Amino acid sequence: MTHPSIRLHQQTIKVQTTGKTLCQITPQVQTIITESGIKTGICHLFIRHTSASLLIQENDAKPDVEAFFAKLVPETGEYLLPGEGVDDMPAHIRSALTHTSEQIPFNQGVLLMGRLQDIYIWEHRQSGHSREVVINILGY
Repeated sequence: MTHPSIRLHQQTIKVQTTGKTLCQITPQVQTIITESGIKTGICHLFIRHTSASLLIQENDAKPDVEAFFAKLVPETGEYLLPGEGVDDMPAHIRSALTHTSEQIPFNQGVLLMGRLQDIYIWEHRQSGHSREVVINILGY
């Protein structure tokens, strides 16, 4: 039995966030998988920042997740270093508690996510930033 050759497609997307919230990127990721021509495999995502993270979540849960983390890692407190921006250390702590990478299988060129799942960049800063996500599509 012969197996098709494994292929790798890599692409970086830039996303402008709008401040401390979840920014959906599922459509961009799905488009890259489709354009890669790879039908079955793994999609690996990596965000190139330390004050933002990646999250797979359902859209309706966004307000609850954001409220929980606001209480878990407040933007005031003794842990803040003098001279740092009000959202600097909280953003880094939130990023450390979440993910900088995610892996999602796909088949027939379609992400194998649950019905309510979407991929988000979670901006941990108060203002928006240009964020980069490296997307690796590995499969055949």
